[in-house]
Amino acid sequence: MVNPFDLTGKVAIVTGGNGGLGLGIARGLAQAGAKLAIVARNLEKTEAAARDLAEATGVEVLALTADVAQPEPVASAVAAVVARFGRIDILFNNAGTTIRKPPHLMSLDEWNTVMNVNLTSAFLMSKEVYPSLKEAGGGKVVNIGSMASIFGASYAPAYAASKAGIVQLTKSCALAWAPDNIQVNAILPGWFVTDMTDKARVEVPGLNERVLARVPAGRWAEPRDIAGTAVWLSSAASDFVTGAAVPVDGGYSSIM
Repeated sequence: MVNPFDLTGKVAIVTGGNGGLGLGIARGLAQAGAKLAIVARNLEKTEAAARDLAEATGVEVLALTADVAQPEPVASAVAAVVARFGRIDILFNNAGTTIRKPPHLMSLDEWNTVMNVNLTSAFLMSKEVYPSLKEAGGGKVVNIGSMASIFGASYAPAYAASKAGIVQLTKSCALAWAPDNIQVNAILPGWFVTDMTDKARVEVPGLNERVLARVPAGRWAEPRDIAGTAVWLSSAASDFVTGAAVPVDGGYSSIM
């Protein structure tokens, strides 16, 4: 029987794939056989992640640096992937940032920074990759949302708004590109151990205790916990799934 989760021969782009959730996603895709392009701002960190993934999995990994919130660097990065691998089959829009301030203390520049990195980048990357996915006969776009796509965050209004926007961008692209056999879905991660949430546990008093008390699984997630869902949404196993927003949160969003 053919393994519907096998990504051998596929080419995937992961933005922000040099650490945290992005690296967990990239590792899962590589283990499933996909060739990878990691796109992030810090070239040294990205090259180190690409080298480690290639050595651990034996797949080819390309390291690229780009500001994915700007159209010209996005176009250059996508062109470099096509030049290297000849095709694109999978896009993970994972690049993200946050600024933790209540709305009345947040400046417009801070708001725009978060929105551009989290939401505009997903629009630009998806738009730029679309022709390659269509040419390949179909493909997958997976956008990384958040529990903040569902719940408000008094200390991170721009982050919450951007992640709610990710869900609607996902649905809109899914509807527009269904005739081209392109499935577009979102993953809504819960509380994962990353550099970003390490800072949150320092900046938001009592956060660690509240998370542990609410998550039925009784722990914070590790980046490896997102890999299985990432592979599923990248593979033929999810060919009839599109426009969905899938929580990966240990039950956090299911409890009252």
